[in-house]
Parts: sequence; structure tokens; C-alpha cells
Amino acid sequence: MKTKQFYEMSTEELQTKLGELKSELFFLRFKHATDQLTNPNVLVICKKDIARVKTIIRQRELKLYPELNKPAPGKKAK
Repeated sequence: MKTKQFYEMSTEELQTKLGELKSELFFLRFKHATDQLTNPNVLVICKKDIARVKTIIRQRELKLYPELNKPAPGKKAK
């Protein structure tokens, strides 16, 4: 997922997404250990997504970068 998509989520949604990503990582590690994982790069992507979510949650706790933590406004038509 893109970072922008994470910033558009609420804190509760981010907590839910974090749980989903951790669960996904758990199952990916099992697949990797049993040689059923065809693309090991998905492990790296999943770990980076977990780090992104944790960073955004922490930024909101500390109230850093308030302009980034607001949901993005709808696109304006030209």
C-alpha cells in the first residue's frame, strides 16, 4: 500500500490494518520456511507496511505533522 492511503485511514482502521499485516507476516514466514513462498520479496513489503502503519500511529500519538494526519480532501474537478 502507498503511504498516502495509510494517512487517509483513521487510527482505528490503522490498528485493524496492523493486526491484519502482522497475521499476514506470520503466515508468510510459515510459507517461506516450508518453501511454498514463490516470491520472498513479499516478506520485505509486508514488514515495510507494518513499519509505515506503526510510524503513522506514533505520529498521531505525538501529534506530529498534523497536516499529514488529516484525511485528504476529495479531488476537485477542473
